[in-house]
Parts: sequence; C-alpha cells; structure tokens
Amino acid sequence: MSLRVRMRQALPEAMRARDKAAVSALRATLAALDNAEAVPVGEAETRGPALEQSPVGVGATEAVRRELSEHGVVEIVRAEADERLEAAARLTAPAHADRVARLRAEAAVLLGFLDGHGAP
Repeated sequence: MSLRVRMRQALPEAMRARDKAAVSALRATLAALDNAEAVPVGEAETRGPALEQSPVGVGATEAVRRELSEHGVVEIVRAEADERLEAAARLTAPAHADRVARLRAEAAVLLGFLDGHGAP
C-alpha cells in the first residue's frame, strides 16, 4: 500500500482518537502532496477567453495534475518532518515548550510513516 494511501487512511483514525498532533501533521502533509501535484499556470492561461468562448460542462475547467512517484511522496513527507524538527530546534525559549513538543510529536508521526510502521 502506498505511503499516501496509508496516510489518508490514518487521518480519520487520528480524528476519532482526537490525536491533535497526528491530525495536524497528516492534514498539512497531504495538502503539501496535493500542492506538489498542481501544474503551474501561466499568466495568459489565467485570463482565459471571452465569456462566450468559455468551456462548458463538468470538468471543463479542470487542469491535468502531475502524478508524484512513491519516491517523490517520500521526499515531501521527509521534508515536512524535517521542517517541523528544524522549527522546534529554533524555538529555545521556555515559553515555547508546548509548541516544541507539538512540533516534535508531528514530526514523529510523519517519521513513523517513513519507517514503514504505518499509522503510528
């Protein structure tokens, strides 16, 4: 089963368990994966044709999305975990202890998926 599928399946479970760190990490990482598949749109394409020349029908305005390889998915998940660990390392004031703990917990959730353990 692919990493993305395992993460998508773990999200409702984390929501039911009220695991805030897992929910936050999974939502943000799944959004990052979706964003990575978006195709860049040029300025000319954003203007579009005149209204009467606009496409009509279901899916007429949908753009084809890229498909990430499993390696690409792993790299994005790793980057998301690293980003959280780096942010936690930068927060040194005692007043940020709760935020640091949460960032580390989110990183642990993501690293758990990378280790192949599935849902943490």
